[in-house]
Amino acid sequence: MLSFRKMDENDYEFLMDMQYESIHILENKPPKLVLMNAPHLKKYHEGWGRQGDMALLALMDNVPVGAGWYRLFDESNRGYGFVDHETPELGIAVLPAYRGQGVGVKLMQELIKQAQKDGFPSLSLSVDPSNHAAVRMYEKLGFVFCGVVGTSWTMKLV
Repeated sequence: MLSFRKMDENDYEFLMDMQYESIHILENKPPKLVLMNAPHLKKYHEGWGRQGDMALLALMDNVPVGAGWYRLFDESNRGYGFVDHETPELGIAVLPAYRGQGVGVKLMQELIKQAQKDGFPSLSLSVDPSNHAAVRMYEKLGFVFCGVVGTSWTMKLV
């Protein structure tokens, strides 16, 4: 049975695993510690727990199978999906064995509800446009294309 809960401090390593999993590199993906400590990615987890940080876990029979999170950035420290300092940038990942079963969509829906409860009417994200399944899911949830950063699309919930 699928359920959701907010992350607590004991879930930090799983969140790091999911942040690593969310990075769409098809070939020669660097090891977790190398990639997650790269300056352009460290900003997504460094000092986790600051104001505006939120993470939800997706659990199948009380075992974590995915995570969704969001974090605020500003002009001086932009994320890849940055649109403004009032719109948190989100990330999501589901363990490979649980993909294609609706876990990601349900997790996104819960994350959107949580953001609204937290006073954020919108969310943004960055996605590799070649990740067609992710792009389709985001579009179905109401995200629209609003720019390009490097090789990634920035999308915003409208």
